[in-house]
Amino acid sequence: MTKALDLGCGIKTRNFFNATEVYGVDVLDDVGAKIVKADLVIEAIPFPDETFDFVTAHDFIEHVPRVLYVPHRRNPFVELMNEIWRVLKPGGKFMSSTPAYPHPAAFQDPTHVNIITENTFPSYFDDKRRWASVYGFKGSFVIVSQEWEDQHLKSILQKA
Repeated sequence: MTKALDLGCGIKTRNFFNATEVYGVDVLDDVGAKIVKADLVIEAIPFPDETFDFVTAHDFIEHVPRVLYVPHRRNPFVELMNEIWRVLKPGGKFMSSTPAYPHPAAFQDPTHVNIITENTFPSYFDDKRRWASVYGFKGSFVIVSQEWEDQHLKSILQKA
């Protein structure tokens, strides 16, 4: 049995890894079964440690700010990456698909506040450089793959 968590799922979860059970998190009210309401910019992922084999974020992380000053300086994107690492089982995989630089889709939506590049995950959240540790990142990921799908950068990371 495998479990997946779909972040920013809206009213219907997606199951990119064909998991046995799929859960979701979204900010919407009145979401479906197995979808929990939470604002992941300011809240933790509402599941226990090492619950999921897979976590996915399709068209989501570009909406998570890099820095917030309410009530003090925070790094919500780094905090979210910590949360993803926390809820993944050892060896679990995280898949992100997001409009990315240099494509216009990364910038044209006014709610895109987190511009991702091909170097974001390999430089800041990988198991070698871990530059995000300066900002409080506690985990590390092996970069399994990164590929372009039109204007989206699809990245698969594995909990080290």
